[in-house]
Amino acid sequence: MHNLKEDVDVYKMYGNDSKMPKDEFMKKYKINERGLSTEKAEENIRNLGLNEIKRAKPKKWYHYFLESLLTPFNCILIGISIILIYTDIYLAEQPSYANIIVIAILVVASTLLDFFESYRSNKAAEKLKEMVATTALVIRNGNEIEIPVKNVTVGDIVLLSAGSMIPADLRIIECKDLYVGQSSLTGESDSVKKTVELENTENELDNIAELDNICFMGTNVISGSAKGVVIKTGDFTYFGKIAYTISSGKEKTAFQKGIENISKLLIRFMLIMIPLVFIINVQKHDIVLAFTFAVAIAICITPLLLPVILSSSLSKGAVRMSKKKTIVKKLDSIQNFGAMNILCTDKTGTLTEDRIVLEKYLDINGEEDISVLKQAFLNSYFQTGLKGSIDEAVIKRALENDMKSITGEYKKIDEIPFDFSRRRLSVVVTDGTKKQLITKGAVEEILNICTMVEYKGKVSQITREIKTNIEKITKNLNEEGLRVVAVCKKNDIENIEKFNISDEKNMTLIGFIGFLDPPKESAKESIEKLNNAGIRVIVLTGDNAEVTRCVCNKVGINSKNIILGSKIDKISDIALLRLVKKTNIFAKLSPIQKARIVRVLKQAGNIVGYMGDGINDSPSLTNSDVGVSVDTAVDIAKESADIILLEKDLNVLLDGVTERKTYICKFNEIYKNGNKFQFWRGCISNYSKCLFAFFARNTNTAISRRIVI
Repeated sequence: MHNLKEDVDVYKMYGNDSKMPKDEFMKKYKINERGLSTEKAEENIRNLGLNEIKRAKPKKWYHYFLESLLTPFNCILIGISIILIYTDIYLAEQPSYANIIVIAILVVASTLLDFFESYRSNKAAEKLKEMVATTALVIRNGNEIEIPVKNVTVGDIVLLSAGSMIPADLRIIECKDLYVGQSSLTGESDSVKKTVELENTENELDNIAELDNICFMGTNVISGSAKGVVIKTGDFTYFGKIAYTISSGKEKTAFQKGIENISKLLIRFMLIMIPLVFIINVQKHDIVLAFTFAVAIAICITPLLLPVILSSSLSKGAVRMSKKKTIVKKLDSIQNFGAMNILCTDKTGTLTEDRIVLEKYLDINGEEDISVLKQAFLNSYFQTGLKGSIDEAVIKRALENDMKSITGEYKKIDEIPFDFSRRRLSVVVTDGTKKQLITKGAVEEILNICTMVEYKGKVSQITREIKTNIEKITKNLNEEGLRVVAVCKKNDIENIEKFNISDEKNMTLIGFIGFLDPPKESAKESIEKLNNAGIRVIVLTGDNAEVTRCVCNKVGINSKNIILGSKIDKISDIALLRLVKKTNIFAKLSPIQKARIVRVLKQAGNIVGYMGDGINDSPSLTNSDVGVSVDTAVDIAKESADIILLEKDLNVLLDGVTERKTYICKFNEIYKNGNKFQFWRGCISNYSKCLFAFFARNTNTAISRRIVI
């Protein structure tokens, strides 16, 4: 099933496997419904290798060493030392090694400081990733087992559900309403529907978007469930073939650009000053003396200690942060921490406890009703997709009310999985006498499919007054900080054999369940301190406006103006920037909208930090100047982040900023005020200030206001 050809020819890689009918595919590759045996799986791994991408493997120690050695300043110093070898040793009557030794010590000290911190931090991050390694659910020896993704091999039958990462390239053999996010490979934000057989066999299949029955490594399941057979692993996958383009990484940070600008400035000075000084002096002195003096000028205009100061300062910051539950993957990110003037963060888990509790189960009139909890419990218990915090909270509360026994009275028949467009999930259960479709989801989506309501056992038509009252109850619960999910059911389904989305209609609303995720006690104080440190906190959340407003009010974020994601799609980047300047809260956002806001903020000259831990946070983490994730995050989020926290708390971020000394650079303010003559006169009067002012001027306004030293 592997193709050893290195060019990415989609048809040659997948054409035959994709066009082949399922039964023929299963027969050709001798696919057994019981999955691989342990012996066969081990044999495949020995022959084909582990399911790993070579380009994604951890760097060796010498990679980090070379990166630390070949920094712009070190290259300048090494260049100067080569010239000194010629002037102070080769041309001199009495060789002098003093200057060369001093420069060598500075280069070695700077390199080792940077190397040890970078190597140690990245090794710690790799160990952390191993502790929370991604697993895949496969069938082996007829049993469903979870194994590390690297142990998935060709022929394995993989079970997929909402939230699953695709561990390898798969041919789908069973699926139910399967939608997959392929944006990491195609750039398309919309989820793609996958099927068992190709929907259009006449396509030439020269694009992965046309392969309806193939799932690709590195993508993720948005909704639905499926079984797939692994046909390619590791470097043989599409992801492996194009890994060099995906792993190109983030663009250079403001700090790195600033260092490069200083280096370029020094090189320009040298290219002008050394020949000029040499020409002037060669008329009065001999060539050797004139050249030596010109080189001395080059040494004088080079800040020899700056690389050491930078490396030691950043290393010191990394050590301090490591003691405060923080792993720094890149030393440069510490500088961005100090320069950051905007922090974009989600609400859940950062401002709140991320401990969702089911607080209320109410009927359509807002009165407590245990039957609503029962229906919600059946829905959450029998659904086979990724059980989120809401499902876990429902199950926990139901078990506290001794409902475990009712699971034995019901049997699941079918399921209509959750997806982000419907925002609801349905299960079909039977108690032996009748079938019942139970659906839970967002209130507005549930209301759209309900024509009846049930109150104390009586069913009646939904009227405008009832609908208005329901919306009022929901709004009041939201204002109390509760996230509300509606529950409905349908009984007249005896004649339906196979269920799909079209069956979610003419349903009966039975009530609501309300969840509370309380704000963190430390959040208000942390935000106040961040604001005092010059960092503006912007909340980017997918939750609704009322719940977000309630939480933000409690933690001290101005919630007077809240912008919804639906409005963002209708305006240009310039208009969005105007909104961002006066808005601290954006609600009901999609991942693409979050990434767009981060990008717009960054393009406006801000140094933007983003805190996220989900699969869909990866674009925003990459777009930001400093991406922050946590140890419990998904692999793709940790890979995109610059800093990994062992605790999801704003206080840790606050420590990252305030742990280091800061000072104000007035040069940029002078420049901004229009007095450029005074700016440059002040720079020339003190060379070290000139370098720093140039650095501040050519990185970002935010850096010039607060620089790590």
